[in-house]
Amino acid sequence: MADLMQEVRTAPSSFAILGAGSFGTALAVTLAQQGHHVSLIGRDEEMMAELNVKRENTKYLPGVHLHPNIVCTNDLRQCLQMDYVLLSVPTQSMRAACANLRDIAPASFYKKASIVHVAKGLERGTGKRVSEVILETLPSLAANRLAVLSGPSHAEELAQNVPTTLVATSASKSYAEEIQGVFMSDTLRVYTNPDLIGVELGGALKNIIALGAGISDGLGFGDNARAALITRGLVEIARLGVALGASTATFGGLTGIGDLIVTCTSRLSRNWNAGYLLGQGMPITEVLPKIGMVVEGATTTKVAVEKAKSLAVSMPIAEAISNILDGACSPKEAVLGLMSRKKTHEVEERFVEATIGWAAQ
Repeated sequence: MADLMQEVRTAPSSFAILGAGSFGTALAVTLAQQGHHVSLIGRDEEMMAELNVKRENTKYLPGVHLHPNIVCTNDLRQCLQMDYVLLSVPTQSMRAACANLRDIAPASFYKKASIVHVAKGLERGTGKRVSEVILETLPSLAANRLAVLSGPSHAEELAQNVPTTLVATSASKSYAEEIQGVFMSDTLRVYTNPDLIGVELGGALKNIIALGAGISDGLGFGDNARAALITRGLVEIARLGVALGASTATFGGLTGIGDLIVTCTSRLSRNWNAGYLLGQGMPITEVLPKIGMVVEGATTTKVAVEKAKSLAVSMPIAEAISNILDGACSPKEAVLGLMSRKKTHEVEERFVEATIGWAAQ
């Protein structure tokens, strides 16, 4: 096994990780353990100084020791000195973060810039995917030097070296493979996928269904209801994804059903926890402060529903969750509305009935 891993590992590199939340910190630990040098960059100067002393992110990732290869700072200029810049900020903060980077980056930065993002959401107002936001805000960045890293991965488990799988995608196959090689280890396996749109949408839209799973559990429903939500939720994700140019096959993979399963079934999931509180009757205005960290699904749900309506794509589960978030109906009323919809086939309408043998009956 050791000999095999030597084949996939690359030489030590340097990373600037912008965003010192739970996942950014977990990735910093993972990379540092592989011998890479990491600058973990946060906005709060006092917090970053404390991390350097305590060697633990007690706010976002308690119990995980920060490797000696990690230096914590609030100096954004570290991004200009590293081999790779990893953007691990919330979706709604990505445009501002990239604008700050653009304002300090000289023209020479873009000749060697290699950027990866790990955000999972859709931007409020524009409905754009995160990679679109980055390229729009950093117009001098070459699209073939931007990658997305996504998949079923709780920060808590990743940082503790629990076996985890991710997917790297980019407009450039060679760059996706480069990122694959950089991140691979004996506890982190990385696949590549050419479907950048599908990978990003799978990671963003699964948060909507995770809210729904949490709502279901908060209402006291059981495994039957959760299984139905996950399965029919995946159908809605694929519907919108394909309408936006993604491949159906992607949603059957790690960034589709894989990420959906882990987010809908784990108490480590922020979106599940937020949904659980909603199911128990707490309004979203009280839920978000109680969670204490960004709940991407709360914003992405509304953006996705707007997109679906503009494209005439049916997403009844997402619409029901959006109504709950808006206070337009209670969780129980939303469930009744979903269960009372007119009868239909499980298989999408585009499949010919003859293919399943009914036409001859």
